[in-house]
Amino acid sequence: MNIVEELKYRGLIKDYSNQEAVEKLLSSPTTIYCGFDPSASSLHMGNFVMISLLMRLQRAGHRIIAVVGGATGMIGDPSGKSAERNLQTKEALAQNTAKIKAQLEKFIDLSDPKKGIILNNYEWLGTLSMLDLLRDYGKHFSINYLLAKDIIANRLESGLSFTEFTYNILQAIDFLHLYRTEGCHLQVGGSDQWGNLTSGLELIRKAEGPDAEAEAMTCHLLLRSDGKKFGKSEKGALFLNSDLTSPYQLYQYFYNVTDVDAVKYLKVLTFLSPEEINQIEVEHLANPGMRIGQKALAYAVTSTVHGQDKADEAKMMSEVLFKGDISSLNKKQIEEVFGDLTVEVEGDLMLEDLLIKIGAASSKREAREFARGNSVLVNGNKETDPSKIISKSDSLFGTYSVIRRGKKNYYLVKHI
Repeated sequence: MNIVEELKYRGLIKDYSNQEAVEKLLSSPTTIYCGFDPSASSLHMGNFVMISLLMRLQRAGHRIIAVVGGATGMIGDPSGKSAERNLQTKEALAQNTAKIKAQLEKFIDLSDPKKGIILNNYEWLGTLSMLDLLRDYGKHFSINYLLAKDIIANRLESGLSFTEFTYNILQAIDFLHLYRTEGCHLQVGGSDQWGNLTSGLELIRKAEGPDAEAEAMTCHLLLRSDGKKFGKSEKGALFLNSDLTSPYQLYQYFYNVTDVDAVKYLKVLTFLSPEEINQIEVEHLANPGMRIGQKALAYAVTSTVHGQDKADEAKMMSEVLFKGDISSLNKKQIEEVFGDLTVEVEGDLMLEDLLIKIGAASSKREAREFARGNSVLVNGNKETDPSKIISKSDSLFGTYSVIRRGKKNYYLVKHI
């Protein structure tokens, strides 16, 4: 299976500028570039689709250029936006650019410039004067051409500033610059970037001639089960920065996707072979309820993004919920697994009163029934005496008591 066949198998390719020409470029080593927006301090899982694409292309022998938009980030991409972005300060963008560059370095092989490099487009756009922009580049774009772009046309009614109007041209300059200086012949991006990518082709062919060898290819956007894309502005965004989205949170997200999404994401987000994915799919469909696909997906994604050790830890933390082995968790892990369930409690309380306070029972009678019915565990130990005193002195790490009622209902008591 060659790289084009693999990308098709994984459902990654959406649009080609010219399918035959793109496939010809990919049949032998070529230089390929993709841009990344530094409007946030971290990339997210939506970006990881493009990162994984670059990794696959690089492993197939192609040279990769990742461009962080230190200059275009000052303008803001209007694609998919209903209103103009708030412009960030140069200092904030510089910090974001450095952080995103560091993230990309984890995934792209930079051991040899012939294999891959990371560039900041501020290097060439930052010194571009207004007159140079208008004379050398603006003359190649008619107003009618730009107004026909969806990224511009969709904003005309709500309003589009001249600042955002120029974004399309600035990104086109990136492709021309890399074509001239790095011998870059193919740009890839998400399907929402199609208008920007084709403007790059337009500029290259106007500036270098109609026979210039340059093409573009887009990937399908990664959609969540609710139909929304994985983006940094979406609620519950999955960031690649572990301080923003922990390995456990990432693992849990993919552990809980639907059966259909599990197989789709295995193809898009993991580096498991088609044979391995097909075998997982067979076992997954033959054993509904065992979440075979989700487990494989969650572990593979977490391992790629954060490393195998963090994936092992996230898997162990996830299994605690089913095994009830609270003793295997350290304080930080307890906070991460049960943090959203925290209820602060002051002083010592009888178990039956504690169950009511944390919402595990609605009355003393119900609390007693739960306890006497072997349904209550405190820090992994079964408690059948409703009058048992639960105190801070007996808590985990002098702070927490993990209460489980039944098989799935957990509560984290924080003793204050």
